[in-house]
Amino acid sequence: MKVIDAHIHFSDIKSFHQTAKEVSFVDYSYKGHQGEFQKANVVLSIAMGLTETDQMGFPDYGARTPMGLDLDKAIPDNIVYCPGINPYDLNEQSLNRLEMDLQKPNVVGIKIYLGYYPYYAYDEVYEPVYALAEKYNVPVVFHTGDTYSERGLLKYSHPLAIDEVAVKHRNVSFMMAHFGDPWTLTGAEIIYKNSNVYADLSGLIVGTEKELKKRSEDRFLDHLRHALVFADSYDKLLFGTDWPLAPVGPYIDFIKGLIPEEHHDDVFYNTALRVFPKIKPFLP
Repeated sequence: MKVIDAHIHFSDIKSFHQTAKEVSFVDYSYKGHQGEFQKANVVLSIAMGLTETDQMGFPDYGARTPMGLDLDKAIPDNIVYCPGINPYDLNEQSLNRLEMDLQKPNVVGIKIYLGYYPYYAYDEVYEPVYALAEKYNVPVVFHTGDTYSERGLLKYSHPLAIDEVAVKHRNVSFMMAHFGDPWTLTGAEIIYKNSNVYADLSGLIVGTEKELKKRSEDRFLDHLRHALVFADSYDKLLFGTDWPLAPVGPYIDFIKGLIPEEHHDDVFYNTALRVFPKIKPFLP
């Protein structure tokens, strides 16, 4: 089975390096990505643009919009990306830079980090971003749910706010990263109700293959299983790992265990083609 990973990272972020070294034990590097993802038959990865400065670290209020990929000097041919938005840097110059990025073939969406930055999805600051997303027919990916930083503010990352944006911008596709976990039942209602909203299943577990197997067998994810059945919208879900937070091969097996087999082709491949139409030329 060919796989598209709709949510990885390829940025030089200190917390990602630390997690890779101490928690997930993956090789977070250009070489590490190529070896690990080829072994798992992942034919394309969609990375979420993210940068930090020495002053703050992520979430970094001084980062430049659009945030890109800086883990290595080169971006592999099998990685496309969604440049990240810092709402503190959304002036005319940064929006012009974002528009120039959106004209690149390997820029396939836009990433907004709800919760990491203290703005709701429906805040006016993001309206020019949504206008560009519609103009270039690319989706907007929202971080939703728990934040991978104690400095995040959870009220801004609750998935209910996506409903207002989805209704206002019917011609834009939106993807909720992490299915809004732990508010997955709300996330389920949002994708069920709104035809232009999808969700990825990345970052549900941080850790090794052992940790993934353990959580597959206990009741830790009962809330997620409930939400998946409630939504009954498997064609609105996308596979993603949030690499380097977990190894890709074991995470594929983990998600396979949550999704009925008849929906695997959609979750692991087909739906990504619908949400990210610019990725087609990059597929083998």
